[in-house]
Amino acid sequence: MTTQPAYSLADFVGTVRDELGLPLADDQVGVDFDELPEWDSLHLLKLVTALEQATGRPVPVGRVLEARSLKEIYELAVPA
Repeated sequence: MTTQPAYSLADFVGTVRDELGLPLADDQVGVDFDELPEWDSLHLLKLVTALEQATGRPVPVGRVLEARSLKEIYELAVPA
């Protein structure tokens, strides 16, 4: 039996859509921010706050600033 993380990648995509209002397709999670339509660096601040609330844990902001995709941010916020 496999267990899913308490906060899955699907949950993360839902957070991006709901909290940031971005029309993110599932296959866009791993693309570079430069390739995301409507991406703005201000979204990053809102996303960090939303992730901390959703996961109940701090997100390493310094490392998030180095991330180049939403998937990298997810992996930082929800370590395996």
